[in-house]
Formats: sequence, C-alpha cells, structure tokens
Amino acid sequence: MAKSSADDAELRRACEAAIEGTKQKVVMSIRVAKSRGIWGKSGMLGRQQMAKPRVLALSTKEKGPRTKAFLRVLKYSTGGVLEPAKLYKLKHLSKVEVIANDPSGCTFTLGFDNLRSQSVAPPQWTMRNIDDRNRLLLCILNICKDVLERLPKVVGIDVVEMALWAKENTPTVPTQRSHQDGPAVARVTESDLKVTVEKELVSQAEEEDMEALLGTYVMGIGEAEAFSERLKRELLALEAANVHAILESEPLIDEVLQGLEAATNCVDDMDEWLGIFNVKLRHMREDIESIETRNNKLEMQSVNNKALIEELDKLLERLRVPSEYAACLTGGSFDEARMIQNVEACEWLTGALRGLEVPNLDPTYANMRSVREKRAELEKLKSTFVRRASEFLRNYFASLVDFMISDKSYFSQRGQLKRPDHADLRYKCRTYARLLQHLKSLDKNCLGLLRKAYCSSLNLLLRREAREFANELRASTKASRNPTVWLEASSGSGQNVNAADTSTVSEAYGKMLTIFIPLLVDESSFFAHFMCFEVPALVPPGGVNGGKAGYDDDDDDLGIMDIDENDSKSGKNSAELAALNESLQDLLDGIQEDFYAVVDWAYKIDPLRCISMHGITERYLSGQKADAAGFVRLLLGDLESRISMQFNRFVDEACHQIERNERNVRQMGVLSYIPSLTLKLQLLVLADTFTLVIYTFTSSLITGDFVN
Repeated sequence: MAKSSADDAELRRACEAAIEGTKQKVVMSIRVAKSRGIWGKSGMLGRQQMAKPRVLALSTKEKGPRTKAFLRVLKYSTGGVLEPAKLYKLKHLSKVEVIANDPSGCTFTLGFDNLRSQSVAPPQWTMRNIDDRNRLLLCILNICKDVLERLPKVVGIDVVEMALWAKENTPTVPTQRSHQDGPAVARVTESDLKVTVEKELVSQAEEEDMEALLGTYVMGIGEAEAFSERLKRELLALEAANVHAILESEPLIDEVLQGLEAATNCVDDMDEWLGIFNVKLRHMREDIESIETRNNKLEMQSVNNKALIEELDKLLERLRVPSEYAACLTGGSFDEARMIQNVEACEWLTGALRGLEVPNLDPTYANMRSVREKRAELEKLKSTFVRRASEFLRNYFASLVDFMISDKSYFSQRGQLKRPDHADLRYKCRTYARLLQHLKSLDKNCLGLLRKAYCSSLNLLLRREAREFANELRASTKASRNPTVWLEASSGSGQNVNAADTSTVSEAYGKMLTIFIPLLVDESSFFAHFMCFEVPALVPPGGVNGGKAGYDDDDDDLGIMDIDENDSKSGKNSAELAALNESLQDLLDGIQEDFYAVVDWAYKIDPLRCISMHGITERYLSGQKADAAGFVRLLLGDLESRISMQFNRFVDEACHQIERNERNVRQMGVLSYIPSLTLKLQLLVLADTFTLVIYTFTSSLITGDFVN
C-alpha cells in the first residue's frame, strides 16, 4: 500500500509549528483540495470554483478532566509555510456527507451546526484517493466517539465497505502464545491488545489447596467391583440409621399430628371467614360497578361539556365583530390612504355573512337567537357601509369629471388639437375597483345607481371633448370655402369642375374616427371591467383595426359583444350584456352629434368626399365586427347611413337640376346635348364608383381624386 499523506511526519511537524502556543496536540494531518459548490447543487462538480490546496489537521487539547477536539484548516502562505486559516470545534460537527455525484468518491463536506450563515454552501474537501478519505473520516469518527461520546450523521458512505476497509488497513503486531505443539506466532490487532483484566475468581493458593485435598481422597474408581461393594455397604448403613432415627422420634410425630389438627381447625375457621369476606367483596364489587357507571357518565358529561364550551367559544369568536372593522364600516373615511382598511373590512364582512349561512354553519346553530341577532347586526352594518360607499363614489365620479371639465388644458383649443387623455382619470378610478367588487358581493343592486352616476358624469366629459375636438378640427382644416359648382357644364361655360383640392376634408374625418373610435371602445371596455360586468372578452391582441390606428391603453380592455350574437350563451350572460349595452347607451349617447356635424361640414365643402368618408367608415365598421360591438358599432352604422344619404341626396339634386335645365333651355342641334349627357354619365360613374368603394375598399378609390 502506498504511504498516505497522513503518515507524513514532516507535514505533522509543520502543522504543530503552525499552531505552536495553542497547547494543542496534532493527532492527524493530511493534504486536501478545497472547493466550493453552489448551495443546493453541491454534487455538481462542474460548477465548482477552482480547487485550492489546504491541510486538514485534527488536534486535541487537555483541559482538566475533559478533552477538546478541533479540526484545523491550514493554508500555504506565499513562502510555502503553513499558517492557520480556520478552526472548527468537533463538538459542533453534525453531518459528514460524501458527494454522490463525484465518480471518484474522494469529495466530501463537513456540516457544522454553529455556522452563522447557513445559506452559504459549505466547502468541499477532495482527497487524493479513497484510502486518505477513509483514514481521515475514521479518525474523525473515533475522536467523536471517544472524546465527545456521540457520532455525527454520515451520508453517502457504505458502512459495510468502511468496516471492511478498517479491518484490512488496521496495523497488526505479532505476539507469542504457547500451545502443546509449541510456540506459534499469532497476528492480533492493537485493539485486541487493549483488554481489561478483571479480578480473578480463584486465587493461586486456593487452587493449590483444592488440588492437595482432592489428592488425599482415594476414590478407588479403578476397581469397579470393589467400588460397588463399598456403595452397597454405605447404603445399608444409611437405611439402618434412618429406621433407628424414626423409632426414636415418635413423640415428635405426636406433636406434629397435634399441630396439624390445630392447623386444620384454623384452616376451617379461615375458610368460613373467607366466605364472609367473599360476600362482602361481592357487594363491594357491585357498589364499585355502580360507582364506575356513574363516574363514566360524569366523565362523558364532562367531555361533552368541554366540547360544547369549545364549540360555543368558536361560535362566539365567529359572532364577534372586531372594533376596528366596525368603526371602519360605520364611519371610516374613503380616502385613498384608508382604502386598504376599507377593503379588509369588506372582506371580513363578506366572510362573516357567508359564515352564518347554512352551508357553512351547522343548521342547529342557524335558528339560535344569538345567531339571528348577529346576522341582523351584520346586515345592518352591510347596508350602512353600502349606502356610505355608494354615496361617496357617486360624488367622487362627479367631482373628477367636474375638475377635468373646469380645466381647459384637457380640451382642444384654438390652434391646438388635443388628444383626449383619460389615464389620470382611470388611475384614480382603479383605486376604488376592489371596493366596487366588494360592493357587488355585498349588495348587487347598489351597482345600478353607481353605473348611472358614472355614465352621466363621463358622458359630459366625452361630449365636451368630442365637441371641442370637432370644432377645432374644422377650424384648422384648410379647404375651399366656396361650394363646388357641378352644373357649369350644362351651361356651356367650359370651366374645370371641382378644381380645388378637398382631400383634407376626408383626412379630417378620418382623424376624427382615428382618435375617438378607439377611445370609445376603450372607455366601453374599461367601464365593463370597472363596473364588474360579467361578460366575455372579445378584443383581440392589437386593439381596434388590428392596431393600425388606436388609442393606447395599458388595460386588458374588454370588447362588448352584441346581445344578438350571444344567444348561445347562458341567460345570465345575456342579461349582463343587455344591462351593459343599456349603460353604454347612457355613457356615449349624444356624442354622435359631433360626428354628424363633421360629416355635414365635409358634405358642404365637397359632396364627393362622401365616397372616401364612406370607405373610411366601412373600414372601421368591418374592424368592429370582430371587436367591440354595442353603441360603437351602432354609431359607425349611423355614420355610414348618413354619408350614404348625403351622397344620394347630392346625386338626386344634380339629376333634378339637369332635367330642369334641359326643360328651360331650347336645344339647337346635336352638339348642345353633349354637355348634359356628359354630366349625366359622370354622375352615373360616380354612383357606380361609390358602390364599388362599398364592396371592395381599395385604397386607390378611397384616397383618389374622383372629380379630376
């Protein structure tokens, strides 16, 4: 076997020199490699840090009758001299673990229970071979057993393998033993030499005396017949002696018989007494059984009373109203800083009311007077809180909108188009979103008035924003103020019809839709979320019109489906959708007037802009078929109908003027019919183009100049 580093006397002397002055004796020293694994993944050697050379030294120190054991970690200084690095007390060693994922089996960790930071992974020690590892671990375990009288927890080591290794690698010494065949050399271990010699049972002098005594008595066993005769003679002598002794003991026998008779009398008396005692014991046993029966009943009653008291205590705890919650529900403030307390009070009140219901409460308790009184008290608290919270939220919504309306910076002004921004409004409303959810769980009927208050307040803001934006949009759009003349060709003037560029009019209309249609969809979705409507989400990722033009919002907004498209849903969802669309009607009603004003304004400037405006409206309407429905889709449909009506009116008026002009003018020759025929054909082409825009939505027809 190769010499281990544990047998290196020079290394031991270097360790003793490093700890000189500590009065500690080095028991074993061995060279190791130190590394540190990741906490929770100590077996993953591939992620360890670079190994560092270290020396582990086991030392002991005598302190009075006790012996202290230490594990010292020494490192090499720049000059190659060992110097102390760490000191561990072996009495705190709690675990020795060999790393399972190390194929060599030479890496292990030592766990101490007094380390300040248990979150840091313990260092890993790697030996040169298995023999060095076993020598060090066996030395540690022997010191713990002999000095500390306990063993740490060992993980990852085969105990049988360690025992076999210790048996094979324990040094042996030769001893001489004498046998009849002669002296022989036997191999015994050092542990076999350490035998405790107990006190001898027989001393040497006593043994010699016994041998001398046995030697003086000649048994004569060698002669069988002589020995048999001797035994017979001794037997006859014993029998004669016994008969003689019996004859001499007759008086003694009489005394024995008299004693036996007296004892018999005593036994009879005792038997009579025992019978009496048996009767008394039987009565006593019956009394004890009755006492035990009563005791069992009392014990059962005591157990039942204890269980009843525990149940009543639980019931009283359930019926108790905490003072802080009662104060918050009856007179607390609804400021933003106090909303956490209000929400906690609502949660407690909801849980308390639910806990007094029959499924959650034993039906036996439901009819108790105290339970009925406490339920009535909680109902009173609920109605008080719902009334106070509803009144606060109605005033709060109105105050928010009034503040925004009073501030002109929120709206479009002269020379500046202002995109409506409701981020601050929604942020302030979200503060009370959880309160609304709790109000719905407490009293669902209270949401009707809150929804009406929110819709009426926000409707004022939306209409004001749409009106100011539409006014400034018309004022800032540069277009010809002179109405376009379409009948000049019939008079033979020869002027170019619709020479002015009026594309900015349709662009202004598109800008109006681009700004407000996504805003209305988002407001509808936020309203559905905020006011706790139970409706499905329909807005796909990307927002309105595939995200091409929309109103940015951080919410997961909700698209509202039309009631007719949700007939397959349950009746509850249908009722919710009906209530939601009714609320959206209140929320957005009146805003269509500003859209109509823009359409009428564009029609007055250039009637042919109806074609491009119809295409823009149809594009938004087709996008809304997969998104939010309800009021927004109805608004777009009304705009489309109004644009179609305006264009049809324009065509009818133009045809009527042509016919009237033909009746009033006397036609001379064939050439005079050509201008009016050209204008009629032009009107027919416009009508066909309008129909084509409706069904194809091509960008060239929407943005092109149809007059030229």
